[in-house]
Amino acid sequence: MNFKKTILKNGLRVITVPMKDNPTATVLVLVEAGSKYETKKINGLSHFLEHMCFKGTTKRPKAIDISKELDALGSQYNAFTAQEYTGYYAKSDAKHFSRIFDVVSDIYLNSTFPNIEMQKEKGVIIEEINMYEDMPNRHVQDLIMKLLYGNQPAGWNIAGEKKNILKMKRDDFVNYKKAHYLPEATTIVISGKVNEKEAMKEVDKIFGKIPRGKKTQKLKVKEIQIKPQVLVNFKKTDQTHFVLGTRSLNLFDKKNAVLSVLAGVLGGGMSSRLFQKLREEMGVGYYVRAYNDSYTDHGFFQISAGVDNKRIYEVIKAVLEECRKLKTKKVGSEELSKVKECLIGNMKLSLESTDDIANFYGSQELLKKKVESPGKKAEEIRKVTGSQIKSLANNIFKNNKLNLALIGPFKDNSKFLKILKF
Repeated sequence: MNFKKTILKNGLRVITVPMKDNPTATVLVLVEAGSKYETKKINGLSHFLEHMCFKGTTKRPKAIDISKELDALGSQYNAFTAQEYTGYYAKSDAKHFSRIFDVVSDIYLNSTFPNIEMQKEKGVIIEEINMYEDMPNRHVQDLIMKLLYGNQPAGWNIAGEKKNILKMKRDDFVNYKKAHYLPEATTIVISGKVNEKEAMKEVDKIFGKIPRGKKTQKLKVKEIQIKPQVLVNFKKTDQTHFVLGTRSLNLFDKKNAVLSVLAGVLGGGMSSRLFQKLREEMGVGYYVRAYNDSYTDHGFFQISAGVDNKRIYEVIKAVLEECRKLKTKKVGSEELSKVKECLIGNMKLSLESTDDIANFYGSQELLKKKVESPGKKAEEIRKVTGSQIKSLANNIFKNNKLNLALIGPFKDNSKFLKILKF
């Protein structure tokens, strides 16, 4: 799949991905502004600002003006906030490209942050936080970040703390946006059945004259751990949801393809080792996942599952044993081939729509400042060997890198600490 990268004079990057046979178009605007760019006092502001961008602009004064216009186009639209970036997008029939581009760019550039809407949205944000806290399989992801990174931005909740949300003022949004929503920190992706020249004219007309600024950078993550760590969150649940995590590779590491295959061996598909072990053999849970969560300056490999409360200790031991096997014995050629084709096939299936394509190219460009095609990624996966997996397993599966976060009817972490070792 062909794509083109253009850098405007003000530093804004544009990725165009023409897809002649796809009847839709997606406009995605990504900016280097997320929870890692916050201080403790304003933790949650990046996410709150994302919400507020839909509450009115100079051209579309009310939230209903934005939603009504996009709904009338049959558009799918939303926004999202992560640790290192925020995104705004709309997807529609390709014939409506100019209109969705106008709306998304208006949201990004001209939001007015009405004070009355901000006060109402505080309640919405707090209920969103409450919602995730009531979802153990989701909330345990916040706990593993807290356990791994503690009191630094990487360890904070993206949605922020409730007390912070209640204190935020309109000036906080204005000042934060001025410091971070800058052209040199922004990537626009346009994918689908669009004319590339016409699309670039639209971009240049609206974004071309925006002046550069001085981007505030995020703090570098500190990795400090000398022994296994456990964080237990007591909750009366029917299942125990856990994340077993170990410090691993950042986004730029050349061994990421090896790690993705390692993850596939453990938790990629219904034939993976952990799925077969926990669900088919032990019958202790419905889901189990394994993958690497990588960022620009750190990463961690995680295994997550929801299992029978009474068998949690047995499950943790079984998971550790499957990891231990990768340290001592090479993955066989037949299994290795199966996992590689599963990963490559799933990647291709995930890139069938214009919004998925936009995310694939945009996130790479924003964070890595370069883009690898799906073909290049598939080539790297196919090159992975059993020896490389074994070597990497020995590097990341170490006791002093091991972490366990869980939510369930438990108050004491001592028993978990006793079994948490390879």
